[in-house]
Amino acid sequence: MADFDPFYFLQGGGEAGKIIRNIDWSTTPLGPIEHWPVSLRTAISTILNSRFPAAVVWGPQYTTIYNDAFKPILGNKPEAMGRRFPDIWSEAWHEIEPIAQSAYRGEATFIEDFPLEVTRFGKPEKAFFTFCYSPLRDDEGHIAGMLDTVVETTPKVETEQRSRVLNSELQHRIKNTLALVNSIVSQTLRRAQSVEQVRDALMQRLGALATAHDILTGTGQIHAMIGDVIDAALSPHMTSQDQFIIAGPTLAISEKEALSLSLAINELATNSIKYGALKEATGRVHIDWDLRNDAGNREFRFVWKENGGPPVVPPERKGFGSMLVERVVPHDFGGTARLAYEPDGLRYEITAERRSDKA
Repeated sequence: MADFDPFYFLQGGGEAGKIIRNIDWSTTPLGPIEHWPVSLRTAISTILNSRFPAAVVWGPQYTTIYNDAFKPILGNKPEAMGRRFPDIWSEAWHEIEPIAQSAYRGEATFIEDFPLEVTRFGKPEKAFFTFCYSPLRDDEGHIAGMLDTVVETTPKVETEQRSRVLNSELQHRIKNTLALVNSIVSQTLRRAQSVEQVRDALMQRLGALATAHDILTGTGQIHAMIGDVIDAALSPHMTSQDQFIIAGPTLAISEKEALSLSLAINELATNSIKYGALKEATGRVHIDWDLRNDAGNREFRFVWKENGGPPVVPPERKGFGSMLVERVVPHDFGGTARLAYEPDGLRYEITAERRSDKA
C-alpha cells in the first residue's frame, strides 16, 4: 500500500498551497496537518481549486486559510495564512464579529456592498465588500468554522455614488438653465420692437448660453476656467483678434458664474459692435481679471474696457443687456458691478469677495 500523503488536498492550490506546505502547523491551534479532519481538508481543497476569493476560518480561534484569489483583498497586510481572523481584520472586527458569530451558530449571512474601514496599504481606507459567511461542519457534523466568500465592490459603489452626484447635478443644471432661458425669452419679448429683432436677439443670447454649456459639459465638471468662457463667448464676435487685448490668471469659476459671464460678454460685445469700440477698426477692448489678496481677503475683479471707438453716448433707455450686466451677473458672482459710460469708452467692472473654499 502506498504511503498516505497528508498534503494531497493541496493539489492545484497555487501559491496559497505552497504557503500552507511551508507552515509548521503544529504551532497553531489546528495542530499537525496530518491530524486535520477530512472535512477541513475538503473545505480547503475546494477553495484552493477555486478562482473565487475565499477563506476557510476554522476552530474557536478563527484560524484562517485562504486561496490565491483572496490575496488581493488582503492588500499589503502581514502574511495572513494560519493567523486568527480577528487579528487579520482587527480594525474592522467590531463590525464583522457579530456576522462571524452567526455563522458559528449555524446561520449563513449574505451582505452586498458592506462598508468597512480597513487598513491594507498603510493607512485606513473605506472599502465595500459583498460577502457570505457560511457555517462549516466537522466530521461529526458539528459546526467547526465558517467559509468566507467575498468580492470587493469598492470601484462599483464609488462609480454608482459618482453617478448619483452627477445625476443630481444634471437635474440642478437643467433646472437653472430652464429658468435662465425663461428669463431671456421673457425679457427679450418684453423689450423687442419687431419679430426680426426678437428672433435675432434670442438666437444670439441662446447661442451664448449654449456655448457656455458646451464648456461645462465638455469638462464633465461643475466649474469652468474663466479664460475658456471668455474665449468661447467672444468667438462669434472676433472679426479681428487685434481688437481684443485679454489678460488674466488661470482661475476657475462656478457654473452659475460661467453662464452669467458668457451672456454678459455676448451683450457687451454686441453693444460694442453696434455703438462702441468694435464699430471702428481702430477700436480696442481690454479684458482682464485677477484675484487679489488684501488684508487676508481674496477679491475677484473682472474688467471690460473699451477705447478708440466713437464718442460714448449713454443709452436713453436700458434693456435686457443692461439689466443682465448690472443686476444678474453681480448677483451670481455674489458681488457688485459698475457700468460706466466714460468719455474714452465704456467700462464694465465686476468685483466680488471670494471665500477660501470657493474657486
